[in-house]
Amino acid sequence: MPRSIALITGASSGIGAEYARLLADDHDLVLVARRADRLGDLAGQLRARGAAVEVLPADLGMHEGIAAVAGRLGAGDVRLLVSNAGAGGYAPLVDVDPADIDRLLTLNAVAPVQLVRAALPGMLAAGEGAIITVASLLAFSGGLNDPRAPRRTLYTAAKAATVAFTRTLAGELADTPIRTQLLLPGVVATQWNEGAGRDIPWAMTPQDVASASLAGLRLGEAVCTPGLEDQDAALDALLAAESALLTGGNQPIPAARYRGPQA
Repeated sequence: MPRSIALITGASSGIGAEYARLLADDHDLVLVARRADRLGDLAGQLRARGAAVEVLPADLGMHEGIAAVAGRLGAGDVRLLVSNAGAGGYAPLVDVDPADIDRLLTLNAVAPVQLVRAALPGMLAAGEGAIITVASLLAFSGGLNDPRAPRRTLYTAAKAATVAFTRTLAGELADTPIRTQLLLPGVVATQWNEGAGRDIPWAMTPQDVASASLAGLRLGEAVCTPGLEDQDAALDALLAAESALLTGGNQPIPAARYRGPQA
């Protein structure tokens, strides 16, 4: 039988490389990352297992890199898009070089949207396809005051956008054959953030993260939080809180606290 094609961004190491290894037995692959040498090494390993592998070096923090990958997706033959590329850029906002702001937001928030837009026409025309978008549990940490958490203003903003995008997209595509999954890993033991996760006891291996994601896709999960046991209850609570904000806040007059004598 013909093998489906999967395109994986951020494929040169970590979670992306593990996706590639797990998919190689029954998919041909397009591997995307900045580091062509590492992509070449991984491609050689996977070709030895029988996969046809294309290597596409591209920097998704640059619009030219996004355009190159979008052009490949425009061929219409990719049936699984794993949008995994990202960078932390952890620092207080005042310490972030203004020149880096656009690059970090482009990589972490704009690239996933552009690549999904490029992949969808081919998937819809074929009547099949799946999209996995890798975000982070830090997307929900905007109000968290935990000294162990990194300084993460830009990263949290970008990943929160990715969460909203992917969840909304799932509803938009609900009546189509296209499956979507939002992956929400916690701390992962990879080279990310100079390998800091490798020294954290509760860090998950990148292989377990990728394996859980693919298992969740087979189970039909639109959201995959690899370490969360009672995910359905947590998502129900999240939806209830969102509904309370959205419904409760859409009123014709200000809330009572803004109308009293102390206001």
